[in-house]
Amino acid sequence: MLPQAIRHPGYVALALLLIAPQAAAVEAATLPRAAADAMAQSASPQAIAEYRRKLKEYLEARAAFDQEAGAYWTSIAEKRRGRSAKRRERQTIALDDYVLTQPPVYAGPRRPVSPAPEEPREPRERKRIPVVADLLKAAAEHFQFAPQRPAGELEFKRAYARVASAAGLTREQAVRVYSFETGGTGNHDMQSGLSASRPGSRAISTAIGYNQLLTSNSVELIAEQGQEFVKALTAKAAQLSATQRQAMDHKIAALKRMVALARSVPDEWAAHEKLGNTPQGWAIHAMVLDIDVGPLLQTHKLLTSVIFARAKGFMRPLTAAELEMMNLTGDGTGLDMVTMPQAMRQQVPTSNFFQRSGYERNPVAIRNNTVAKLLAVTDSRMDSNSNLPGAKELAVSF
Repeated sequence: MLPQAIRHPGYVALALLLIAPQAAAVEAATLPRAAADAMAQSASPQAIAEYRRKLKEYLEARAAFDQEAGAYWTSIAEKRRGRSAKRRERQTIALDDYVLTQPPVYAGPRRPVSPAPEEPREPRERKRIPVVADLLKAAAEHFQFAPQRPAGELEFKRAYARVASAAGLTREQAVRVYSFETGGTGNHDMQSGLSASRPGSRAISTAIGYNQLLTSNSVELIAEQGQEFVKALTAKAAQLSATQRQAMDHKIAALKRMVALARSVPDEWAAHEKLGNTPQGWAIHAMVLDIDVGPLLQTHKLLTSVIFARAKGFMRPLTAAELEMMNLTGDGTGLDMVTMPQAMRQQVPTSNFFQRSGYERNPVAIRNNTVAKLLAVTDSRMDSNSNLPGAKELAVSF
């Protein structure tokens, strides 16, 4: 089951309704006695009074905004449910099935800075994001397996091109999605946030590879397509020499155990995400790096979107930008945008396809705030990045 929201941590959560009554805001402006005593010792009465006045104004303004924003995002969710119901009944989706206004923007005062010295706080602990070394370690520990890495990046690109072409993906689709996801220069083990040109850079998600698969994607694909992957590797093993056959048989055995694990949880995004956040899930994700299984995972991540669109009656070939929308947002949400007539694309805000938490952390969607603009900026980035060395190398591999 594919996610129905933009593909980042927190984007699949329901929009929070942050509605706070004014009375609660005013009450919150009253400082605890300990804080008031500390402030009195280090700030003048005038500074304290001014701070309290500004804090009260801020809390009231923020409460009013949260009430307005909560109502807006509730209407987004209601419209989305309405569209889903109409699709189940095979009814036509019209312009008034979307919220046509942009989300409210907070324009009130900023939270004032307290004139009292603040107590030192413990630094917030960062959520652990596994990197390639962690994936390899997990694969060795839990499946006694090490992915077969390519001798060079061109070898992996050629393997990917063979699998993608055989599955029916076009060179344009594969290259342009690669260009968008990796910036036109990424390797098969590129991880989101990490860059050799930026010392000290940190991983911002588990997304890895040409299509930037998350651990959840790998678990899902192994669960749903793993048996087909086993068949593909078994057919390949029959053509190998004795020494090569032994290594392939070991890989197939590890893959079978991964399939069994992935299928041991419900076929739901939340369950795949939960497993993906464990060392066993990291081990499954290590298959993205394998020269045989990695291209299958990369290809099927895109192919499932193509199949989904056809199953819903969308027979026209997806453009690379349309395919990328489905790759990023999940098939159901992406197809909602893809099937929209051009005239509607220019009027429908991108907020209709996000949860509040995801939208407010996505500057690209905010700046390109209609479907037409979002698709246009995606195409533009694909155009420029397709001229970079990695994209050109992938193109000639087809």
